[in-house]
Amino acid sequence: MNLNQGAQALCQRLLADIDRFHGAISTVAGATVIDLGINAPGGHDAGLALAEVCLAGLARVEIVQPSEPHAWPFVAVSTDHPVAACMASQYAGWQIAIGQYFAMGSGPMRAVAAKEELFARIGCRETADEVVGVLETRKIPTPEVIDYIAKACRVAPERLTLLVAPTASPAGTLQIVARSVETALHKLLELGFDLSRVERGTGTAPLPPVAADDMAAIGRTNDAILYGGEATLSVRGDDASLEAIGPRVPSSASPDHGQPFAAIFERYNRDFYKIDPLLFSPAVLAFRNLDTGYQHSFGHARPDVLAESFHS
Repeated sequence: MNLNQGAQALCQRLLADIDRFHGAISTVAGATVIDLGINAPGGHDAGLALAEVCLAGLARVEIVQPSEPHAWPFVAVSTDHPVAACMASQYAGWQIAIGQYFAMGSGPMRAVAAKEELFARIGCRETADEVVGVLETRKIPTPEVIDYIAKACRVAPERLTLLVAPTASPAGTLQIVARSVETALHKLLELGFDLSRVERGTGTAPLPPVAADDMAAIGRTNDAILYGGEATLSVRGDDASLEAIGPRVPSSASPDHGQPFAAIFERYNRDFYKIDPLLFSPAVLAFRNLDTGYQHSFGHARPDVLAESFHS
């Protein structure tokens, strides 16, 4: 199983039918750049493709229409390879800051660069001849950015494909909301849970309206997970450990829980690193124990906070 190879196959579909995805293709310093929301409009199909590339083709992502009137659609994710798809690929753990350029990097290029301490804990490092990454950014990458990423991944720029979209775009918003399972796994990892016990993962989170700017979009997409996200993990092992760790996983376990993310951000004078890092997890987590047949559920959704966030 090669993460970059799986993502590259999805990129070929994008490249062959870019007009369907309302995207644009360019070459920067030899690398292929697929714009799904900066200068090109993108859309929901682009967002689904972007999310699946983030997950290295190891998960299915879809939009689920609500059964209740006036409810928001949901982004649903399902994977049989949760650690590889979500932690080694999807997690936006690579901050790329070159000069005045900044982007959050995700996708399977992370498993090749392996710059994060996380890879010492989960493994999943790989080498690849063709490397694929996703940048959450408002700017097309510069030649200097291409050179930095290509060198970090030990490939020529011509072997690098980057997909780009800002948070405040249809594709960018959707791919972030498709992180219900990822945020649950990352929270468990931070709490010391053995992720090798997790065999499958499914999750949903409401898809908010696209915000007017990236800062507002960051608030809405975080709130979608924190107050409306639900993740179910199929695990092996004993039930006692699940009952012990479960109450600590949902976002409600954090003292910062209870307000829209934008209000929390302002309360900390827009210093992201002052926010409790354990806030970032789904509203609801369920474990399904494949060995014992028991299900354990923790947390609760907050539709009132979602309504305040999405209508602001």
